[in-house]
Amino acid sequence: MPNAVPEAVPNWLVTIAQLSLEDPASRMRVLRTLESLGAAVMREGAYLLPDTADNRHALDALADYALKSGGMIHILHVAASGVTQSDSFRRLFDRSARYEDLIKTVESLRVGFGQTDPSAISRVLHKQRRELENISALDFFPTSARERAQKVIAACEAEVKKLLFPTHSTTPLGPSETLLRRSWATRKPLWADRLACAWLIRRFVDPEATMVWLDKAAAPPANALGFAFDGAHFANSETRVTYEEMLLRLDLAKNPALAKIGSIVHYLEVRGTPVPEAAGVQTLLQGAQRRSPQESELLAEAEKTFDLLYDAYFEPAKR
Repeated sequence: MPNAVPEAVPNWLVTIAQLSLEDPASRMRVLRTLESLGAAVMREGAYLLPDTADNRHALDALADYALKSGGMIHILHVAASGVTQSDSFRRLFDRSARYEDLIKTVESLRVGFGQTDPSAISRVLHKQRRELENISALDFFPTSARERAQKVIAACEAEVKKLLFPTHSTTPLGPSETLLRRSWATRKPLWADRLACAWLIRRFVDPEATMVWLDKAAAPPANALGFAFDGAHFANSETRVTYEEMLLRLDLAKNPALAKIGSIVHYLEVRGTPVPEAAGVQTLLQGAQRRSPQESELLAEAEKTFDLLYDAYFEPAKR
């Protein structure tokens, strides 16, 4: 890790903060910055960090800010008086409890395997992966707890990937089966992949398609075409989410705009290669979820986002 501190730390940084009570905003900013650096609280107004170049630079900048805000920060370079005190200082930075809490959270996700939508589990797991990165960034003295947390998350990610990309999970279409004027069914809850599939169907397959939103264990209506769940006519493959599978099977993958939307949908569902636009699309879809009590309303809102993406990416053929 870039923040790693040598095993034997000869020096420490003690920050003595005297902050203005007349400017609560700047006071809070200083305290939050110290927290973000991973500083340990020795007592009120006194904070400890390992003496590294990055920490020195950050504290110098913070001292300048505090001075301009009417406060004062003194940065002392100190050495532990011996092994006992050094060990005492190190224990102030022990992140083991946070790693253990994360491990418990990740392991609890296994209860939902086979019961909860794997895409939902994947999103929660991704948050835990970010939490692991946040803890590790402030873990100056790593212990076996970090390695254990990394292994637990990696194992869970591998299991969820198998749930997301089953090897045999589709119902084949009949040789002459039409896709027009049909009912299309998928399961709740709706997120990026299912919403994108529904948009694709209504924009590029059949504008008159009827959408059916199934509860968890409900069977699809007779003659309905299923998508984005195990056993549906269109489902995830070993490497692609359902939207990407639909592009291939419906001969739409050659459309660059649709393919680019596919990369966003893939990342929002199962991560992988980062896509710059994904964060913005995620925010818009989350907003659509909050303002839409019904699935049909949610789709209508999501369709606006995908329409705008398509218009932004589409390039007419040059004559």
